[in-house]
Amino acid sequence: MKPQDIIAGKSSLWIFGYGSLVWKPDFKYTRSEVGYVKGYKRRFWHGDNFHRGNNELPGRVVTLIEDDDACTWGVAFKVTGAQVEEALKYLNVREMVRGGYVAKLVDFYADGESRSPVQALLYIATVDNPLYLGPASPEEIGTRIAVSRGKTGHNLEYLLRLAEFMRKSCPHRGGTSVDGPVARTQSH
Repeated sequence: MKPQDIIAGKSSLWIFGYGSLVWKPDFKYTRSEVGYVKGYKRRFWHGDNFHRGNNELPGRVVTLIEDDDACTWGVAFKVTGAQVEEALKYLNVREMVRGGYVAKLVDFYADGESRSPVQALLYIATVDNPLYLGPASPEEIGTRIAVSRGKTGHNLEYLLRLAEFMRKSCPHRGGTSVDGPVARTQSH
């Protein structure tokens, strides 16, 4: 489904980021909130042949995998008015055209808030996506991250920035899905 179809007629929108969007949204927004979505786990199962890799050696970036018992922490950005169209135009290229992700609406729960969840747009890679790499051992994932580089930079930078976000913004979460790959890349 196209993001424009999901948000037709809305004057504001929340966009949930769980990968590089947490530190580099690159669109204007009204406010941001750290929080989580339920029913998904973050995994380095998606290939990136533009930002963090190339056609010969795609980098590994995160996507969300459905899991009823899981939740994934990230940042939701509220866009309003003209920001909605600007953000969607930018994200459609970044996430859908270059990244091969699809858009979905999910419930977002702000950290420490007792209010009801809000609907947020997120982008995920599906198994039928040609860039979808799927599961691999922690060693394989760590090795690929350690050696891949794309137009935006080294794949290792992506991993370390995501780990830094988790440590600073979600320290109460303990071990995360990024801890294993961080440990594996330190031997390279």
